[in-house]
Amino acid sequence: MADWIYFIHSPRENFASTMTPAEEEVWGRHFDRLKALHRDGVLVLAGPTLGTINTGVVIFEAPTEEAAAQIMAEDPVLLEGFARGELREFRVSLLKGQ
Repeated sequence: MADWIYFIHSPRENFASTMTPAEEEVWGRHFDRLKALHRDGVLVLAGPTLGTINTGVVIFEAPTEEAAAQIMAEDPVLLEGFARGELREFRVSLLKGQ
């Protein structure tokens, strides 16, 4: 099983503090989906970068690039055009506690 990372590029600077009600709603569904992936043992780590540029980071496991692309494509914020995604294969080289 390979590790993958996708970046969620928000549509503007200071996005976290300027979300519209529609953006808040879709980001809520995005977070619910991440929680489900976590419960299912797929999600390794997820969270946003803070500051002026708010980029989301999602690290997860998938058996193939096609499966990884499908997981990313099904994220509501990407599927509905609220953000842009960028997928890359990922390898953990050092991890605290291991």
